[in-house]
Amino acid sequence: MKKNLIVIAFVVLLAGFAIYQNVRNEDKQTLMPSEQAAKVNFLAPSFTLQGLDGKDYSVGGPREKPMFVNFWASWCGPCEGEAPDLVNLYKKYEGKFDLYAVNVTPGDKMDNIKKFVDTYQYPFPVLLDKQGANADTYNVIAIPTSFLIDKNGVIREIIHVLSPKELDKKMASLLKEE
Repeated sequence: MKKNLIVIAFVVLLAGFAIYQNVRNEDKQTLMPSEQAAKVNFLAPSFTLQGLDGKDYSVGGPREKPMFVNFWASWCGPCEGEAPDLVNLYKKYEGKFDLYAVNVTPGDKMDNIKKFVDTYQYPFPVLLDKQGANADTYNVIAIPTSFLIDKNGVIREIIHVLSPKELDKKMASLLKEE
């Protein structure tokens, strides 16, 4: 009789574990969006742009680390104010996320872009959106506009100008999710 109770308890335990695993996997599947859109909780629209360094950089889809995509221009006053904060954020969390500064190039001049990047000593890739097509895809109306994207390629936050403290909080939260 005792032996039967042990076997029944073991079977119930295994069944409970199987049900738990199944429910957990279903939850994961329902949380992953399948549509691309420049909105929170949607997959980030994919693009590849050339950087000032001549290399190609891609946004969209799963990757090893979360990313921060910042749309900016050299003539933008708020972008100048935000630039030192982006550099500090990048240095603080270096290696834990990728930061791409996407210059909205149609309204900018190459000399001004390079001068801006040199002035603020950007240590991260600067991408050139020469036709502004990606800024349009991301519905960038005002700059700076930034997107926090998790490592599954899902947009988690859309940010305009924030204080350094708030910016840090948002990044720390994104990194904690991972």
